[in-house]
Amino acid sequence: MPDYDVLCIGNAIVDIIAQCEEEFLETNGIIKGAMNLIDTRRAELLYSRMGPAIETSGGSAGNTAAGVASFGGRAAFFGKVSNDTLGEIYAHDMHAQGVAFDTRPLNGEPPTARSMIFVTPDGERSMNTYLGACVELGPEDVEADKASGAAVTYFEGYLWDPPRAKEAFR
Repeated sequence: MPDYDVLCIGNAIVDIIAQCEEEFLETNGIIKGAMNLIDTRRAELLYSRMGPAIETSGGSAGNTAAGVASFGGRAAFFGKVSNDTLGEIYAHDMHAQGVAFDTRPLNGEPPTARSMIFVTPDGERSMNTYLGACVELGPEDVEADKASGAAVTYFEGYLWDPPRAKEAFR
């Protein structure tokens, strides 16, 4: 019998969800309803301007692992965070949901990935995503015994681009 029903490998992204008015989007040059990849400077600026927010683990593969665990399945996740507050939030949430998440955090830069999600009164979401540490996932982060001990392995499609992530898949 495998150790895990599903092993997920993907981008470890903290979702930061805040309500906002349309004026906030306009003032900050955010395209309503769009998803934009942003750099460190823009991520820090938008985060500093956000109102109260919910910060929770996210990302396609992370959400898949959490879903498997919520239905009683045994799930594991490989994804890279940094050794910072958002990285701690990510790890806490995954563990609290019953997901095995033991990838060693990155010490230093870049910071943990985040998707700042601004929700307007009509319910439309506008996403600004900074990939940060998650693009540093590499072969040293994938534990062979866990990878071989899963009935199913789920690879997030976004990881087919970064060269180090491709190495990790091998």
